[in-house]
Amino acid sequence: MPKLDPTTAEFRKAAHAIVDWIGDYFDHIDDYPVLSRVQPGDVEKQFASAASETGKPYDALLTEFAQKIIPGITHWNHPSFFAYFSVTGSQAGLLGEMLSAALNINGMLWRTSPAVTELETVALRWLRDALGLPSHHFGIINDTASINVFLALAAAREFLGLNIRGEGMTGRDMPPLKVYISELTHSSAEKGALALGFGQKNVVKIPVDDNLQMRPDALEAAIARDRAAGSIPCVIVATVGTTSYASVDPIRAIGEIAAREKIWYHVDTAYAGSAMICPELRVHWDGIEYADSIVVNPHKWLFTQVDCSVLYTRHPETLRETFSLVPEYLKTADTAEINYMDYGLALGRRFRALKLWMVMEHYGLEHMRAVIREQIGYAQRLAAELQKRPNVELLAPQSFSVVVFRKKDEDTMALLDRINASGELFVSHTKRGEHYGIRVALGNGATEWRHVEKILSFLE
Repeated sequence: MPKLDPTTAEFRKAAHAIVDWIGDYFDHIDDYPVLSRVQPGDVEKQFASAASETGKPYDALLTEFAQKIIPGITHWNHPSFFAYFSVTGSQAGLLGEMLSAALNINGMLWRTSPAVTELETVALRWLRDALGLPSHHFGIINDTASINVFLALAAAREFLGLNIRGEGMTGRDMPPLKVYISELTHSSAEKGALALGFGQKNVVKIPVDDNLQMRPDALEAAIARDRAAGSIPCVIVATVGTTSYASVDPIRAIGEIAAREKIWYHVDTAYAGSAMICPELRVHWDGIEYADSIVVNPHKWLFTQVDCSVLYTRHPETLRETFSLVPEYLKTADTAEINYMDYGLALGRRFRALKLWMVMEHYGLEHMRAVIREQIGYAQRLAAELQKRPNVELLAPQSFSVVVFRKKDEDTMALLDRINASGELFVSHTKRGEHYGIRVALGNGATEWRHVEKILSFLE
């Protein structure tokens, strides 16, 4: 029976060609339209109706990749990609991902590869300290913030002491459990509550003030009202860097309420959390020590390839009690070691810590801080330029690397379509009250002012 890969000769040749292609791609990324120009179905129809029976050489596949797939790619690596939040990769992160894929490890248990477990512990300790978080916070890497907020909500539910793990939520005389979010909280919190069976009617959306921050007075009133009605407040979700505006909830004030009311406090810093490696920015999460759980996405603003999302908690024992389930075939004598499978849903665990470690070690915190500060500076400069134009209005104060604006004398969505159709930029939208806004979010480590100022040319 022939081997799948008899030798590495063909692999080596193809790998060198692919690395050369990647290098050229990075060198000439500005030449690509940011947003793909294809129409629905254009990519699919170029492929055969069934997989190859006899196989193809790597060089043929690389040609197909360039001709059939690349035209259908929206280039998140492009320095003029300003939509959503960037997934800010880097060359070091890519090399770490390559090594991880080569090792092809499932790090579910310590024994299935000790280095996977222990490097995750090391990298997350480094990151925790770089962010200025309390030293007792335990960290775990998962794929996305959506999964991590799900884990946090599940832990918060178990933290109530109602033995929901053992008895469930149905068929028992249990009052509704309430989840408190703001009207600007990322949809992943509400989606997690739905998946966990809280029920959408038990997700309480607290209004924001004129500064787009959750109102502590409204939160206190909602908690009091729900307690009076017999409901159980379960978890409060606050945000540092909301998706639409990068606004910041009053973390300390909300934390004091959570502590006083004995409610689990989750802080979503998926986007802006990475910026806290800059000590001067930590004022934005003053009071973070109150948080029972925190999410930070290195793949959003710490130059680490997607996917890499970190959940920190000061209650790892609760996370473990919520999710640990060890069948006989996974039992080991390594009771003193961390088995990360016990702290979440996933049994299959990629070696994500390798790329995060490589990014931090290659660039160093000082250089990463400089890039983040530069991007915030570009956002401040863009906001200042926009405010000089009488026909332009900022819909929110510039925050971190996000600027939201509208043009008073032109339909905002038409302007957005015109910008994106150019291929030079890609921006997204949001809405405040009756007004749509164009949302510019910087994050790519290759972005320069010349990329950002292109926005101004569409306003003449």
